[in-house]
Amino acid sequence: MKQSEVRESSVVDLQEELSKSRKAYSDLKMAHAVSPLENPIQLRVVRKSIARIATELTKREQQQ
Repeated sequence: MKQSEVRESSVVDLQEELSKSRKAYSDLKMAHAVSPLENPIQLRVVRKSIARIATELTKREQQQ
């Protein structure tokens, strides 16, 4: 998820996307542990997406 998409999303959407991304990251890590992923960069991309979403949620909480 791009930063511009994160900024435009609502809090509810961000929370849903965060839980989906965390689940996807967990699944990717398990798959990578069993057999190497074809594209291991996916792990980095999902991890950074989780960080972007979590940062935006924290920022919004502090503003309120």
